[in-house]
Amino acid sequence: MTKHKIYTMSFASVYPHYVTKAEKKGRTKTEVDEIIRWLTGYSQEELEAQLEKQTDFETFFAEAPQMNPSRNLIKGVVCGVRVEDIEEPMMQEIRYLDKLIDELAKGKAMEKILRK
Repeated sequence: MTKHKIYTMSFASVYPHYVTKAEKKGRTKTEVDEIIRWLTGYSQEELEAQLEKQTDFETFFAEAPQMNPSRNLIKGVVCGVRVEDIEEPMMQEIRYLDKLIDELAKGKAMEKILRK
């Protein structure tokens, strides 16, 4: 079975799209980074290093220091698919991030996005 194309894409190639999506709605790169750090456990320096290395999505999530245990509270639809129903673990992690960025762009408060 071939891997989904997103797994081999560089995280750094998609990251600017996350930032642009947030900024178009009046949010900030700092908030995008906070979401990514909350989800993955990367420090800001580690996140920047991953971006610099052009790490692919699969490696980015596989090397994440500590995936947030509260990520299973993320519910909803991304690209027409309920994130809680995705069976492929790596795809679910990617879609969790997509959902969090969507919530940011829709103006949700950071406390709610970060499931506090």
